[in-house]
Amino acid sequence: MKKIGLFYSHSTVKTAQIARKILQEFSDEEVEAVNLDEAWDDEFNKFDNFILGTATWFDGELPDHWDEIIPKINTIKFRGKKVAIFGLGDQKNYPDNFVDGIGLLAKVFEEIGAQIVGYTSTEGYTYGHSVAERDGQFCGLAIDFENQSRKSNERVKSWVEQLRREFV
Repeated sequence: MKKIGLFYSHSTVKTAQIARKILQEFSDEEVEAVNLDEAWDDEFNKFDNFILGTATWFDGELPDHWDEIIPKINTIKFRGKKVAIFGLGDQKNYPDNFVDGIGLLAKVFEEIGAQIVGYTSTEGYTYGHSVAERDGQFCGLAIDFENQSRKSNERVKSWVEQLRREFV
């Protein structure tokens, strides 16, 4: 398996907690954590496989750190690279934009040639709408820290097993 870059903001506490769970499921040799707040172009060029972490803010927006780095990302060639996205949301308090951050990032990376992998089932979630949903699946791993935290470990473990098969 090619080396994987795990990009997330270390300043978003819950996203960072999930990222650490993902790192624990992979071995140190497979995944390198990169603080999104300090990432440069050359760090994106080092990897062929990516795991991206995001929260969904407000009414379905990406956090500022992603908004700031997307113009830089748009200049990098991602054709042939695989991207898996995990995102956090709150299905009870924000049911109409649950984990929208996943879908927003997927769109950005697809537009620059990346292949999105790591789709997961929407089963077990109750929400109104999500830009992350495509054909009955999320285009990444959806985590609801507020309402389903006890399911997070198993969801992460299953997702990492899936990524091991998809990141070839």
